[in-house]
Amino acid sequence: MSATFLGMPGNFPQNSALAVQDSQLRYNLRKATHTIRGKRATVVGELSDWAELRAAGKAIKDETLRHLDRYLIQLEEAVTRAGGTVHWARDAAEANRIVAGLVQATGETEVVKVKSMATQEIGLNEALAEQGITAYETDLAELIVQLGDDFPSHILVPAIHRNRAEIRDIFLDRMGDAPPDLTDEPAALAEAARLHLRERFLRSKVAISGANFMVAETGTLVVLESEGNGRMCLTLPETLISVVGIEKLLPSWRDLEVFLQLLPRSSTGERMNPYTSTWTGSVEGQDFHLVLLDNGRTDVLADEVGRQALRCIRCSACLNVCPVYERAGGHAYGSVYPGPIGAILTPQLRGMSSALDASLPYASSLCGACFEVCPVAIDIPEVLVDLRAKAPHGPAERAGMRVAGWIFNDHVRLAKAQRLAGRLRKLVPRRLPGPASAWTDTRDLPEIPAESFRDWWERDERA
Repeated sequence: MSATFLGMPGNFPQNSALAVQDSQLRYNLRKATHTIRGKRATVVGELSDWAELRAAGKAIKDETLRHLDRYLIQLEEAVTRAGGTVHWARDAAEANRIVAGLVQATGETEVVKVKSMATQEIGLNEALAEQGITAYETDLAELIVQLGDDFPSHILVPAIHRNRAEIRDIFLDRMGDAPPDLTDEPAALAEAARLHLRERFLRSKVAISGANFMVAETGTLVVLESEGNGRMCLTLPETLISVVGIEKLLPSWRDLEVFLQLLPRSSTGERMNPYTSTWTGSVEGQDFHLVLLDNGRTDVLADEVGRQALRCIRCSACLNVCPVYERAGGHAYGSVYPGPIGAILTPQLRGMSSALDASLPYASSLCGACFEVCPVAIDIPEVLVDLRAKAPHGPAERAGMRVAGWIFNDHVRLAKAQRLAGRLRKLVPRRLPGPASAWTDTRDLPEIPAESFRDWWERDERA
């Protein structure tokens, strides 16, 4: 079954061509990503066993994915014993129907939300709006994005593409209750958001969340955050609905300890995140529903190379070191999952049939920096190369690769081709004609030497 997936317009080549012309965007991205990755490097460098922690995180995730069916059943049984209700959603449409139905059953028309990439993935806010239900984001960055009718552009900091002055203008224009003398000082902006959200927290009867982790052993869900708004959503409302991807499982509490060290250091560059909220089933009379989301994840799990993308813990470390993301920004990827992880996760969840998804595996220089910083050792370059091989290729490209394969498969043919290229090197244009022009539009054609290494070696040996 193909996944339903909310996306932004345009494909990566189109979007990035526009983004790199925005000097303010590039400045905002460079300043933010360099700051975050500098903090990460400092706190990671404090741990002598970081490599062992990283290996442990990878091993735990691989073990979970190998036995995902068993752990999901264990989770369902534990949540049910604790008084919660588990719902299974094959795709976005089914998940949205389930959540909308649960909200409608309460008679409420407003919900507050904890930051959740899974709900962004399935377009839950838009689906609820179609049913007359208004969803209010409470994470500060998500609030900025929502008020600005914008799309998130970063996993950790969704409004990373905005500077303080832009945020102030958004608050004054769209918040309604922002003070007219609001400045762009961070404390003032945070206070304006706090006052704006307080009434929402106090009056909302329904909240929707995601989760960073789910513990199969106990049925416990875990949310890590920095502001405390998530905890207000998780505790005050009478009904809590959590929409979580099936890959967010961990077998036991002991496993969680590893990720509570890996995630804060890799995401915010902190030794420990300010708020860690855990809940198991229905607590203190709250009605709890867990919606387990597939939406293409089972298909990813079936791919021997690509399944490692499901190890992702959404830390965003790969975005902060990626030279392509730093220049193009998150919107260029046309997905709620930007950067290197989005370039391998989105095409697998949505399929490679569209021009948007087929272009994403090429949104990388294959420098490998993303693999080096990934706390669960996802070999993103390996998956990118694998997806490039699976991407649709035009007739001319396929014909060219067949010819190249025929030449490279025989050393005699290769030697003859090298000698011919050397003789004709002055006739090769700087810009290739026809379909090949797309290659030289973005890079220089390597200079062809007068003599191949093979001929030089033979001549030198004979001498």
